[in-house]
Amino acid sequence: MKKLSLLLISLIIIAILSACGNASESEEEKGNSNENAAEDNTAAETDERWEKVQEAGELVVGTSGTLIAASYYDDADELTGYDVEVMKEIAKRLDLDISFEIMGIDSMLPAIQSGRIDAAANNIDITDKRKEEFNFSEPYKYSYTVMAVRESDNSGIESLEDLEGKKAGGGATTVYSQIAEKYGAEVVTYGNAPNEAYLSDVSNARTDVVINDYFLTKFGVAAFPDFDLHLHPTLKFHPTEQAVVLPKGADKLTEEINKVLGEMHEDGTLTELAIQFYEEDASKESEEEVEVIEGLEL
Repeated sequence: MKKLSLLLISLIIIAILSACGNASESEEEKGNSNENAAEDNTAAETDERWEKVQEAGELVVGTSGTLIAASYYDDADELTGYDVEVMKEIAKRLDLDISFEIMGIDSMLPAIQSGRIDAAANNIDITDKRKEEFNFSEPYKYSYTVMAVRESDNSGIESLEDLEGKKAGGGATTVYSQIAEKYGAEVVTYGNAPNEAYLSDVSNARTDVVINDYFLTKFGVAAFPDFDLHLHPTLKFHPTEQAVVLPKGADKLTEEINKVLGEMHEDGTLTELAIQFYEEDASKESEEEVEVIEGLEL
């Protein structure tokens, strides 16, 4: 009788534990289901960006207006530059109006995520980390990285390792500032300042170097011939690709922009615009020998 009672108690405990286990599994499945549904809703919401852009009839693009040759104001106070004109042509071929929101580079990516802008075009590099959070179009520009240094002494920099202890002017979230920090430089940030502010500080020895895109740096330095400044004569490193940045999951909008960029490559429009603003065809990969920096997590 006692054995029978123990057997019954054991069976009851097993039944209770099984019920608890099933309930836990059910709750877990429910949680996973809700999580997947939330992800699906987010994807659907961002993928509807193309429809929203079409309904509005306008593409809203973030850019700085301070990068000579890429995004700047000309003598007539008109916003222009390679990136700006590429975006204007994309909007035209998509039968859309275009408006530009002027902001610093450190504000552009958050503005995409918040929905304030539809895209950003400001010589923004494609990186693996950024691809985790954003969509990118196909590249419309290829380049590599150089340094603006004092012409009198190269700012004491003859190798990347010589950046140790130097002051580098740049944006807080740029690839170029990350490279400076990797080699031990102190990054001095400026917000959405014009090229002149960065470059005059190098010339006056308030800072030592500006690390940036070859094309932008070449034209930035040329714009201020009275500065003690030049492109470092030997250092060329970190090849880059620049593209339109879009919300993560906005696949239809990305697809439509890629179609137009493909047409612009084929019909020579990108080459024409690149030569107009850079005097070189920046729409094609460079043939220069460029040092690849290992170990960057950009």
